[in-house]
Amino acid sequence: MNLPTVRAHCLAEHPQARRWLIDELWADEAVGIVGGEPKCCKSFLALDMAVSVAGGVPCLRRFAPAQTGRVLLFAAEDALHVVRQRLAGIALAAGRALADLDIHVITAPSVRLDVERDRDALVETIAELRPKLLVLDPFVRLHRVDENLSGEVAPLLAYLRELQRRFHVAVALVHHARKGGAKMRAGQALRGSSEFHAWGDSNLYLRRHGEQLALSVEHRAAAAITAVSLQLAIAGEAVALTAIERAATGAAPTTTAPTTLADQIEAQLAGAGRALTAAALRKLCRVRNATLTSALTDLVDAGRIRKDASGYAIAR
Repeated sequence: MNLPTVRAHCLAEHPQARRWLIDELWADEAVGIVGGEPKCCKSFLALDMAVSVAGGVPCLRRFAPAQTGRVLLFAAEDALHVVRQRLAGIALAAGRALADLDIHVITAPSVRLDVERDRDALVETIAELRPKLLVLDPFVRLHRVDENLSGEVAPLLAYLRELQRRFHVAVALVHHARKGGAKMRAGQALRGSSEFHAWGDSNLYLRRHGEQLALSVEHRAAAAITAVSLQLAIAGEAVALTAIERAATGAAPTTTAPTTLADQIEAQLAGAGRALTAAALRKLCRVRNATLTSALTDLVDAGRIRKDASGYAIAR
């Protein structure tokens, strides 16, 4: 049986208005990581995204949702009453009542992405609810594989990518950063395999500098934004992260210059916003043809870029 195909020029275009799920923070139908060291409020950030999408209110009181819809959430570490309390506090901070938000919480005691029965159950749940956003928190509680082994992690991330493509759902995966990784590039400081960093279309990283939290953002197919300082604002029962200002000079940088040829290629394709030929990429990256060809092959094999008749483009 042949695989379904379509002429490239017949592929559906993506309207500019549907580019984002949450402006500047999360691309439409993007998979990605909400990462950071322990106690950096990663769960608060993921729940804030849920409230934003379900309630049509700005995430972190700053970033407007470009689209709204149902949210499906699985919080593997926190008790259900804690999840409810946090969501209610964030909703209150946003001026909404939790009861008015279309957020569904999976109440099963566990969900294992490495267990076929659980994967099938998650597929059926998504098929029934059709959420706009799926939040899984945290990855470490969703499996029993070795996170350091690419061969064990990649199939689980590929499964989540399949969910995104099959159901057109954005997937936010909360994941820990390794301790002592403060001086590393945020994506490279994620615990375990480098697959995590490579997998995300939109990645949010939290870092603590003393009492200050800094949020950095990166996208596969869009420019990053300047780092944002956050604080956990408490006003009675309203408890939520709030963007207070752009991070001051010296805070965690949003991005660094691409350090590998693969990063350079992805940056050039993201900046171009269209397919580029190998000749154009070789000129932009200033590398030998054999070196570029090898890097392009690796990126295509990894699913990070795609190739068609018009050249190479970021895979979505």
